[in-house]
Amino acid sequence: MRRLVVLAASVVFVAAVVAGSGGADPGQNPNGPRRDNGHGHWFKRACAVPPATKVACDAQVVTDSAGKPLVTNTTPHGYGPAQLTGAYSLPGAASGTPTIGIVDAYDDPNIEADLAVYNSNYGLTSSTTANGCFRKVNQSGGTSYPAADAGWSLEIALDVETAHAVCPTCRILLVEATNNSFTNLGTAVNRAVSMGANVVSNSYGGPEFSTETSADSQYFNHPGVVITASSGDNGYGVEYPAASRYVTAVGGTSLTVNGTQWVSETAWSGAGSGCSAYQTKPSWQTATGCARRAGADVSADADPNTRTSVYDSVTYSGQSGWFQVGGTSLASPLIASVYALSGGTVGSTPYSHPSSLHDVTSGTNGSCGGSYLCSAMTGFDGPTGLGTPNGVAAFAAGTPSPDFTVGVSPSSQTVTQGGGTSYAVSIGALNGFTGPVTLSETGLSASLVSFTPNPISTSGTATMNVSSTGLAPGTYSFTVTGTSGSTTHSVPAQLVVQSSTQTGDFAISVSPSSAGIARTSTTTYTVAITPSGGFTGAVGLSAADNSPGLTESFSVKTTSSTSTLTVQANGLKAHHTYAVTVTGTSGSLSHSATLRLST
Repeated sequence: MRRLVVLAASVVFVAAVVAGSGGADPGQNPNGPRRDNGHGHWFKRACAVPPATKVACDAQVVTDSAGKPLVTNTTPHGYGPAQLTGAYSLPGAASGTPTIGIVDAYDDPNIEADLAVYNSNYGLTSSTTANGCFRKVNQSGGTSYPAADAGWSLEIALDVETAHAVCPTCRILLVEATNNSFTNLGTAVNRAVSMGANVVSNSYGGPEFSTETSADSQYFNHPGVVITASSGDNGYGVEYPAASRYVTAVGGTSLTVNGTQWVSETAWSGAGSGCSAYQTKPSWQTATGCARRAGADVSADADPNTRTSVYDSVTYSGQSGWFQVGGTSLASPLIASVYALSGGTVGSTPYSHPSSLHDVTSGTNGSCGGSYLCSAMTGFDGPTGLGTPNGVAAFAAGTPSPDFTVGVSPSSQTVTQGGGTSYAVSIGALNGFTGPVTLSETGLSASLVSFTPNPISTSGTATMNVSSTGLAPGTYSFTVTGTSGSTTHSVPAQLVVQSSTQTGDFAISVSPSSAGIARTSTTTYTVAITPSGGFTGAVGLSAADNSPGLTESFSVKTTSSTSTLTVQANGLKAHHTYAVTVTGTSGSLSHSATLRLST
């Protein structure tokens, strides 16, 4: 019996374009062609930037300077199965019967026929509905398929053909989500797993959001099933779901081969990476400089300059035939198929076998002060993770270690001097963890803190009660730690104590107060608090805007001096002015400043 590769239609959040990453001009059309730092092939996203409530695929198609795809009818250009499997020293077949899942949105009506053309050209075994090696379903598991979409059809062709190229003896199950909403794509992931997928590939990503850990539990927590996700195509910056602790984040490289032999790899400038804002650091990650989860975990070829060949008969930008496609949308199904070849069932297994990977030690995807989070270097780094496949040993089956996560909500509380407040401390069980977990706190006096209950038996929530008795006005940082045997995890939080006899006042400003902004971009501004009349309180910050395409976050949400405001724009209207109102609150005092952004 051949192994079943399940391709579940992937959800893709729109990633913010970072100035300089991937060579993109921050003021250019986000759907138009670009080059890596002004060099090499032109390429553009296969799926247009969607409305803020939807997501887009991560495939990058090679074009001319006007954005017309470079397509041939008979002779493919780009790496084929021999280059991908040869460069990464992969076996020609899997043992057993694994299922690979790949999730995409909308329908590719020609995918089975296009896969047959791909197989015939490269001499691969057939994969059809008739022989049981290919199956296509909707997110409900049925055969009433969603509407077709040209960009997503190219993504589907990339995913399906890459999976079959790397693991030709695997079966393919394609799960097509009704549309490109995260809910439907997440439902498609669950469908792939329920239909027997051993690994599910997701070629999508978008900005992190404060409730993403809830989505983790709903869509990506599938013990014994490896979930891969592309790290993004816009350079330094973290995307979700690659940020999820349940997902293997797949970064991107520029792969050089000699015939079918690996020669070298460097970090691709477009690959996403960084330190998560919300995800607890997993036990298998030990690199310093990031208190939470860092990505990517592993990587593979993604550079449109070292692209792969994809056959797609659905007309895209007026073209059909043999396309040349890259992006971390290529890397995710490639790595998913390597897991299938290896029989691996635990996404974190490569952390136990780093010597079995190609360590990528050069290249960068942005600016982060020279840190490993944006620069490839010896050992673990952000753009390429632990490295790229060198055989399947690093991905082979392993027994997952029981583990747990710790979360604190909210991360900051404000209280009047002498008063009290509470936080919710949550424990999540991983890989059959059975506890118990004992909670402790450092940074505040032990007499001011209590946990109920403590310990927590397996998973659940405890209330952390905190008193400010005896504390002077100010901001107090502390750490909550969960301990079970020799395993510990910690998460930072803070308590803001305000004077019970507030004096003086403050003013708030945003600098610059007006600026131009690309329709899809990430920009930063400085929020400053200026005290007067002896004011010494802490000011809590919030932001509101007049567009669903804007998202704001602060480097610190409570401050008595400055905070960095980050604004993410996703698909804004051209020639339009938007307003972001920043409000500072301290007790009964409240003041606002307005930031005006023009596209």
